[in-house]
Amino acid sequence: QVQLVESGGGLVQAGDSLRLSCAASGDTFSRYAVAWFQQRPGKEREFVAFINGGGYTTDYKNTVKGRFTISRDNVKNTVSLQIDNLKPEDTAIYYCAADTGVYVVRTFPEYWGQGTQVTVSS
Repeated sequence: QVQLVESGGGLVQAGDSLRLSCAASGDTFSRYAVAWFQQRPGKEREFVAFINGGGYTTDYKNTVKGRFTISRDNVKNTVSLQIDNLKPEDTAIYYCAADTGVYVVRTFPEYWGQGTQVTVSS
């Protein structure tokens, strides 16, 4: 099992940058692929970024490529999501999730954090 706790959200201005963090505890973290999901107000949760256990393979939702960057530190057991040039439509609750499966982590991951709110004002 792995436990996940997100942090780093807040109220920001359009054009700002923000770095979200996901801290993991429990099982050997490098065994788990990690994904970030975005849940906008009134919408379903959507996948936005993925990183494999070793940190050398990443994937992004097409609409966020170039602005979102996912990375991980398996010594500190953290995964980060850097969001640049924030837009009002990035307003959402951001969740990190983990699974040992590199494909299922992007759809139905086993472990979830509690989420962190990002609000972008125009």
